[in-house]
Amino acid sequence: MLRWRSGTVVEVLRERPGALECRVLLERAPEGAPAGPDAPGAQVRALAYTALVGRPVAGDRVLVNTAALARGLGTGGYAMVVALPEALPADPPPGPGHLVKARYTPLQAMVLGVDEQESAHHDVLAGADDLAGVPVVVADLHSALPAVVAGLRADAPQARVVYVMTDGGALPAAFSRAVAGLREAGWLAACVSTGQSFGGDLEAATVHTGLLAARLVAGADVVVVAQGPGNLGTGSRWGFSGVAAGEALNAAAVLGGRAVAALRVSQADERERHRGLSHHSATAVGRVALAPVDVVVPDEAGAFWDGVREQARALCAPRGRHRWVPVGTAGLDEALAACPVPLSTMGRGPEADRASFVAAAVAGRHAAALLRS
Repeated sequence: MLRWRSGTVVEVLRERPGALECRVLLERAPEGAPAGPDAPGAQVRALAYTALVGRPVAGDRVLVNTAALARGLGTGGYAMVVALPEALPADPPPGPGHLVKARYTPLQAMVLGVDEQESAHHDVLAGADDLAGVPVVVADLHSALPAVVAGLRADAPQARVVYVMTDGGALPAAFSRAVAGLREAGWLAACVSTGQSFGGDLEAATVHTGLLAARLVAGADVVVVAQGPGNLGTGSRWGFSGVAAGEALNAAAVLGGRAVAALRVSQADERERHRGLSHHSATAVGRVALAPVDVVVPDEAGAFWDGVREQARALCAPRGRHRWVPVGTAGLDEALAACPVPLSTMGRGPEADRASFVAAAVAGRHAAALLRS
């Protein structure tokens, strides 16, 4: 559960839209709290979501939650600012919107949903039911997002790309440095936060209305769907947040989009279940995705890729519902190198685990081909 700590902001480190990173000197721990990296006197990185708690400055006293930091979780390796008790932000101005995200938590956020009755777009979405063949690329990990977009832009640089964020990982869109950087570079036109996630350019109640809003409101030529940063996994067949990738593929197909599966692949992961084709993709695409989808694989020589292609073929075999699509990789390494945000998955970059990024990039390249078909 929560590990409460109090502290004082020492310095502001950097800021991006919706989030501010700072360094906090921890003052004291609750009576009987175990020792750890969040002991009194430690300085820790802390993250404040400015729309929720305000904008801390040096000298402000803060209350933070250090649970993920104490466990050494990579993506969650921050102390999270819960409140500035002596510098509470002003109330937001009155306005429309009754869609509550992160519901019934102490920091639940009330937003205007693009699909709710008070929205200017409600009439457009109320009866909407068709994506009209828009390519929808669905990935397991958030780290695939920049690589998918890089692969798409290699062949279709003018395509308008919208990211639909599901709620399997981080809930605040502001947590993602990749989304902020891709928006700033003009590689993403918009972010739509769905389900319990929040903070996108558009808020949607479900993945279905998020997809429709991406097309009908944000004008997407291509939609990329992935959870926010921070994948939950338990080492079991069904106990991982990426299961929702299969459900997103179903949603895209039900709504008349061209569903494209970006496979999770690794040549460097120490865990056998993730080497080659990850068991996450095998389950989400092979078992959960019931509607036909395009299963895209790099068409490269070598024993490793031969094995991945055979694994991907096996996903298409049951009832023959999925389409096996080999795609060439010429020029994709250069496209990935030109990405405006750092590429990293599980702490590894392209030099350590090229396969992860190439497998995502070919899904983007295939989406570009669908635009021309």
